[in-house]
Amino acid sequence: MKHIFLTYFFMVSLIGMAQEQLNDYKYIIVPKKFDGFKKVNQYQTSTLVKYLFTEEGFQTVYEDELPSKLNNNRCLGLTANLIDDSSMFSTKTSVVLENCKGEEVYATAVGKSKEKDYKSAYGEALRNAFKSLNTVSYSYNGKADKTEPVTVSMQNDVKQIEEKPKSYEPKNKQPMVQQEATRENQSYKDNRPKPSNLKSSVQAPPAVPTAASVVINAEKSAKGALYAQEIPNGFQLVDSTPKIQLKIYKTSLPNYYIAEGDSENGVVYEQGGKWFFEQYVDGKLKTEELTVKF
Repeated sequence: MKHIFLTYFFMVSLIGMAQEQLNDYKYIIVPKKFDGFKKVNQYQTSTLVKYLFTEEGFQTVYEDELPSKLNNNRCLGLTANLIDDSSMFSTKTSVVLENCKGEEVYATAVGKSKEKDYKSAYGEALRNAFKSLNTVSYSYNGKADKTEPVTVSMQNDVKQIEEKPKSYEPKNKQPMVQQEATRENQSYKDNRPKPSNLKSSVQAPPAVPTAASVVINAEKSAKGALYAQEIPNGFQLVDSTPKIQLKIYKTSLPNYYIAEGDSENGVVYEQGGKWFFEQYVDGKLKTEELTVKF
């Protein structure tokens, strides 16, 4: 009896957690072609998944027909992925819901069918899988609407990394010139460093460009708007897909980063209120202006 009670308590807890997580999201996004299928809406899987989620009270949309609010902030919705574990003798499917970061939020039970016709088999299996949602009473709680929308339609919407000003105190507190001119004492001592005749074999590093010294002719980046997510020692810049376009790492200079991508490496820096990515392509320096939202 004790084991039965514990099992029941555990199942109720899981259902409650699943309901609370789903209530945080406003939309379900359904692909018109699931991974593993050759055709759009093959065996009517996409239309059936959209219909079944709608029947459970969700606002369900196709991935290429997003409302403007969801298009600007993909974190308002969950994307449905169909998991196909079918074998030669039976059709087995389940549906997994992932958030905008690719994290799994909810998964249905595995639905099964032994129908020989594929359309009938997938239809029966999906309906069986969705029975697990019957215990979840979905009701959107408005939490996602309180998050900052992912949009860069406003001008000057790029935030700069704030650096706290550091107070400067010279290491050598002795004055450059010591002079005394009174009736009793007259003295003069020059403490300024004298130039050396020795030539250093080490070249000074190139100066970092500043807005006052360099005018940049940069082409607009094809990457679109990028959103900075903090990682150890820097940030990762992701697009609205979301896909990581660049990882940038801090240097000893403010607003100057070492940048690494899948097929490109260079530097990212801020100048005149704008962000730029520089790299060498075929031996020539290429400069792109980035739109970055921190």
